[in-house]
Amino acid sequence: MPGRLLSPEECDELWSPWSPAEVTRRMSSVTTPWCVTAGWALDLFTGGGARAHADLEIAVPRDGFGEIIAALPGFEWDVVGDGRVRPFPQEAAVHHQTWLRDPATGRYHLDVFREPHIGDRWVCRRDPSITLPYEELILRTGDGVPYVIPEVALLFKAKACRDKDEADLRRVLPAMDPSRTSRLSEWLSRVHPGHSWLGRIAEGA
Repeated sequence: MPGRLLSPEECDELWSPWSPAEVTRRMSSVTTPWCVTAGWALDLFTGGGARAHADLEIAVPRDGFGEIIAALPGFEWDVVGDGRVRPFPQEAAVHHQTWLRDPATGRYHLDVFREPHIGDRWVCRRDPSITLPYEELILRTGDGVPYVIPEVALLFKAKACRDKDEADLRRVLPAMDPSRTSRLSEWLSRVHPGHSWLGRIAEGA
């Protein structure tokens, strides 16, 4: 199905993201492993809100998405990809992003990444040889908000290298210990050989 085109301007108008704390509260009954990802995860790792966020993304095992739907009744879901939106489950096997929409207002509050996994191990969708158990993939804040480890968040940010991604790298890298920077460097070399971040990671800046 072709779906409906969604311009960047329309995205800005339609998004009204929940906070990580709000999502954690609403999903308190969920047992499938899930975590805040992308820019918000890096803010949670460093312990402060460094910049405004236009949306909120979480990652869940693909097979656990049904539990997320059940925990958030009264909302609708759209599959997003190639600049288009389609009602879930259309094209869900092709595109991993799923936006939660309030049918009363049309506003989007949450972006759920349905991620590949093997049993209780996360599998990187950009390189399936990169895999971790969920207990190692997910950290938690003092008040219980789950978030993805920074090396995974930065690995996915490396593809676009937008200004905000560059700023996130500069801010987060000094807070990462050598084991995390070493793992990020190894993964980045495999997924994006020759990436400009590799030298900066080696220098710690």
